[in-house]
Amino acid sequence: MAEKFIFISGGSRGIGRAITLSQAAGGTQIFLNFLRDEESAEAIQKQAQAKGAKVHLIAGNVGDPETVAAIFKTISQKTNHLDAIIHNAALGVFKPVHQLRVKDWDISLDVNAKAFLTLTQAAIPLMKEKGGRIVAISSLGAQRFTPNYGAIGISKAALEDLVRYLAVELAGFGIRVNAVSSGLVETDSLKAFPDFEKMKKEFLARVPGGRLGKPEDIAKVVNFLLGPDSEWIMGQTLIADGGYSLC
Repeated sequence: MAEKFIFISGGSRGIGRAITLSQAAGGTQIFLNFLRDEESAEAIQKQAQAKGAKVHLIAGNVGDPETVAAIFKTISQKTNHLDAIIHNAALGVFKPVHQLRVKDWDISLDVNAKAFLTLTQAAIPLMKEKGGRIVAISSLGAQRFTPNYGAIGISKAALEDLVRYLAVELAGFGIRVNAVSSGLVETDSLKAFPDFEKMKKEFLARVPGGRLGKPEDIAKVVNFLLGPDSEWIMGQTLIADGGYSLC
């Protein structure tokens, strides 16, 4: 069986960690990007390698195009093909939109949306001959108002539009581009949200699924989009929120 090569941004914590572990298997090499938490990155590296994968840790802020170029220079030294990239890394502040500083706006757009474009552009030379899969992680705040979530929500809306445009433009190379939008998923990042307990209570009172999401719930959808059964899905944002958006 041919070796698989996968790049994951923000792959050491939360949803990214679950995605990394879901892809870890013998014959798979994972290029795991993280920002600063080297301890978490090394811990997930050990867990993934215990499952048979080979994991290359690559630190860096993917919101910086020069860093993205350096990351892919490193990847290109180890393989001439990528099977998949998953853009999970996200940054942003929790405050009303009308109180955002320009710096707050730029950080969110750079890491959550612009990085998806530059990562994809860098990956195309490693994908266009054999095809591949590209998946972005979004959230419900891209499509509906969420208090104090404007900077991130707006950047995720841009991300979802990028998915649609790239899906059409890259289809001829056999590259499938999609996104996964999550509801409330219990991670350390979510717990940093203002009024987390109040928001959690309101979500639980309304969600048909009866619970908050788990990182593994999102990883399973990503796994589907990376697999052969999603061949006919292109440019879509699959919602995994326990039915919350239906109510």
